[in-house]
Amino acid sequence: MSDHPIEAQLVLLAGTHASVPLDRLPGLLEGAQRYVADHRTEYERRYERIEGARDADYFCVETGYWASVGEELGYGRREWEAVRRAHEAQFERDGRRLDREGEFESTLELREVVAVDATR
Repeated sequence: MSDHPIEAQLVLLAGTHASVPLDRLPGLLEGAQRYVADHRTEYERRYERIEGARDADYFCVETGYWASVGEELGYGRREWEAVRRAHEAQFERDGRRLDREGEFESTLELREVVAVDATR
């Protein structure tokens, strides 16, 4: 069991698209998830929340969010881009599962998303 809400297939795709070694990405996602978990109260106060189809909630954050979080976590550009891509891919997959694909895609045109494990 992983410590992040991103499905394994999406982790592989995100790592491939961002040119991050696949053995490195799970650790990056887990580090990002610890950061996200520590800031959940702030997200709940500040950002729109969208319930996912699985065990994830999504918060719609400003564009550039993952770049700033990545910098804070010491991630390079490819690393934080892989994390961002993984969160977006999970969001899009849940949009299809909920038959809200258009709405979820429109959200990504305006904002970035943060997937938070809803079971914790």
